[in-house]
Amino acid sequence: MNEEIKRLMRSYGNDVLRIAYIYLKDRYLAEDAFQEVFIKVYKNFDKFKKQSSEKTWIISITMNTCKDILRVSWFKKVVMFKDISDDSMSDVCENVDTKVITKIENEKLLKEVMNLPRKHKEIIILYYYEGLSTGDISSMLKIPEGTVRSRLFRARTVLKSNIGGKIEYEG
Repeated sequence: MNEEIKRLMRSYGNDVLRIAYIYLKDRYLAEDAFQEVFIKVYKNFDKFKKQSSEKTWIISITMNTCKDILRVSWFKKVVMFKDISDDSMSDVCENVDTKVITKIENEKLLKEVMNLPRKHKEIIILYYYEGLSTGDISSMLKIPEGTVRSRLFRARTVLKSNIGGKIEYEG
């Protein structure tokens, strides 16, 4: 069992850390979430029914863990109103594993993604940063696939507008 958890951490640890950072906007909280996620994976591994991929299961746990952290009242009062300065963003980018950051090359785009409403941010993270299909995202978030596509379209529109009309995904 321990070897299996180590394998999961090696395989999905960077994904968990990246998602947690984007959700929580704080490196230390992201690291706490990382630990919490793999504790939950360890405790619930025998309950994993393999109805989805391991990655989908772990990302779902990650997102729920981050949502739980965001629900804590002291966190809402203290952290949610904190602006991310350019310096703190650079510090995080320098200190996080470079494999985690390689998909997020443009800091301005990252900041814009982080400022999206949660329902749009989730879709962007799962679709672009984690490479999940709209069907997988639909299953994970328990919303219709059409809603996923609609939110993806709206999020792209907002991002395109906010960064001056240039987004890499457009061919």
